[in-house]
Amino acid sequence: MSAPVDVTELAEPLAAPLSAFLVHLASEKRHSPRTCDSYQRDLNRFAAWLSGRDMTDWASITGHDLRRYVAWLSQQGLNGRSIARHLSAIRRFYQYLLREKRVRDNPALDIRAPKSGRRLPKVADVDQLNHLLDANPDDPLEVRDLSMFELMYSCGLRLSELAGLDLESIDARNGEARVLGKGGKERILPVGRKALQALSAWLAVRPGLAPESEPALFVSQRGGRLSNRSIQARLSRWGMAKGAEQRLHPHMLRHSFASHLLESSGDLRAVQELLGHADIATTQIYTHLDFQHLARVYDQSHPRARRRGGPEAEDGQ
Repeated sequence: MSAPVDVTELAEPLAAPLSAFLVHLASEKRHSPRTCDSYQRDLNRFAAWLSGRDMTDWASITGHDLRRYVAWLSQQGLNGRSIARHLSAIRRFYQYLLREKRVRDNPALDIRAPKSGRRLPKVADVDQLNHLLDANPDDPLEVRDLSMFELMYSCGLRLSELAGLDLESIDARNGEARVLGKGGKERILPVGRKALQALSAWLAVRPGLAPESEPALFVSQRGGRLSNRSIQARLSRWGMAKGAEQRLHPHMLRHSFASHLLESSGDLRAVQELLGHADIATTQIYTHLDFQHLARVYDQSHPRARRRGGPEAEDGQ
């Protein structure tokens, strides 16, 4: 078994070691054809870049050369994640060359890709969420579903935190939930009025599904603890049945909780505590969401902020 190698346009000193490495991946390491193709594509690109600059000896490549290559990849429009993949392939290739005693060091070891811009989480609109959560459940399972989604949005829970709740986790009298977060850290969260009402409705029908010995707050039709995957599927189903404008998933409710709370209060530290983030830098992403919202409001509402392509722009006003 050998990997397909297309290095015909490369100088022999570049092509031969590269071809041997790709065969090594396929025959010795037993990598899949897809993985071998990925290595081949990324390394051929690097080799072609070297060849175009009259660099034809793998042993002479330096960290400075690799930094220039990273800068070139960035100019070509590759993001940090794609550049990191290229560097990983080069690093692995040089490990092989070291083993074969073709080079004396690995120039890619200390080279890092530029950081990618962090993707902003998707957030549901307040009015849309109100519409979905105000919908009436049609059966006991939907009573359970509404209770789960109200609680997740009310408390900003992670999916695993919601699935891990027990009956004793809820203190309805004081309106609190005791949640076990990442790293086994426990936090006490306030539960909103709507969520408490939904929980009360669920607890009234739960005995019809769960045996008395079952500690889980949310159970399946068979009476056992509801799995993460089942919660995801039920939320997606709820959104489709109740007319959601976008696909709903559990983390969207958590993101919406954080963004809507920050938008109203401006208290980043409080949101950090409620979400259970160890580092406030993790919470700060929601300040970007808040700014985006404010920017849209400004753009749509301020008399001196005309949107491009609008009728005012077309009329020259």
